[in-house]
Amino acid sequence: MAEVPDITAHNARRMNRADLMRRLVSRLTRGEAVVGGIGNTNFDLWAAGHRAQNFYMLGSMGLAVPIALGVALAQPDRKVFALEGDGSLLMQLGCLSTVASLAPRNLAVLVFDNGAYQITGGQPTPAAAAGTDLMAVARGCGLNAAAWAADETEFERMLDGCLAADGPHVVGLKLDDQPPAAQTERDPAQIRDRFMRGMGAKRSALPG
Repeated sequence: MAEVPDITAHNARRMNRADLMRRLVSRLTRGEAVVGGIGNTNFDLWAAGHRAQNFYMLGSMGLAVPIALGVALAQPDRKVFALEGDGSLLMQLGCLSTVASLAPRNLAVLVFDNGAYQITGGQPTPAAAAGTDLMAVARGCGLNAAAWAADETEFERMLDGCLAADGPHVVGLKLDDQPPAAQTERDPAQIRDRFMRGMGAKRSALPG
């Protein structure tokens, strides 16, 4: 019987989420929008450097990519980053096909993969248990440039590509098991209003 190739093989080392987030934020100099998925992904985004253009999701698992897609379509001249964990991406996996279909040139999806639902106790995700390669899944959905970053240096190079070249881009990041550096302030109204101001959007008059 012929040997079955290991399609999940890659050379990505496990990196620290807080460090990666600092590297991302240091490159955001032109009002780029960033949508942080729930939990530790947006906790470390908050700790890395607060910006009005950051949107910190609270309690909406799996919606970072759909929300970022909406922002990217509404403001095509602004670069938009979606930051999503592996467990959250599994909750809304079909969004990858939608992104591929609509093909927004200004959208980049960063997948932070620690193989676990870290915030609820570290239970392994189904993807980790099955050996699922989320970048291969993204490519199967039509996002042909999806790839793992081998290390921090390659992550920075890939970030530069996301900022300089048309997308959509998908970058996979294997993580260590370190906890987040801080925790996002939980004030949904302020998060919403601050982000709307950061996007230059006008607020509608509230009823009553």
